[in-house]
Amino acid sequence: MKIYTKSGDDGSTGLLGGSRTSKSDRRVDCVGAIDELNAAIGWAAVTVADAPQLESLRIIQNELFVVGSHLAAPDVLAAKSIPPMDEASIDRLEMEIDAATERLPPLRNFILPGGCEASARLHLARTVCRRSERSIVAFAQDRPVAPIVTIYLNRLSDWLFVQARLANHLAGVADIVWHPQ
Repeated sequence: MKIYTKSGDDGSTGLLGGSRTSKSDRRVDCVGAIDELNAAIGWAAVTVADAPQLESLRIIQNELFVVGSHLAAPDVLAAKSIPPMDEASIDRLEMEIDAATERLPPLRNFILPGGCEASARLHLARTVCRRSERSIVAFAQDRPVAPIVTIYLNRLSDWLFVQARLANHLAGVADIVWHPQ
């Protein structure tokens, strides 16, 4: 398989099902935002030393491929071959948030992104997740998007926040407390 096809040289890109659209289409922005989020999670994963946390990140990366595929499907027919998204992934994120939170000191202040390198990268992934969510919510105002997509991203950003705190905790590094001036 060749990496370059030249079919996008005219500023268009292919969607699932074979139709084409402009690379400036908001659908393509949403798919790109999910791809960027996946890359940010991969970038964070290379610094994560905790095996269960790393395994969770890999599961999420695979789930994000499904999210991106659903966004790249312009209609129900094109989406038939895509694995479905289900509530189980959201339930898993919530259980992992709860389990990690039990291991952490209570949060009594706002915190700044940072601490150890893994935490800083997870915080960056969290902000990319929030931006992706905003793009998809805007896109969903005039085109159908399954509600589970935005629910998943909303929960994922919470998960990334808690995992950033957990990375600091596991590294023996304190969260950085925000001190308003």
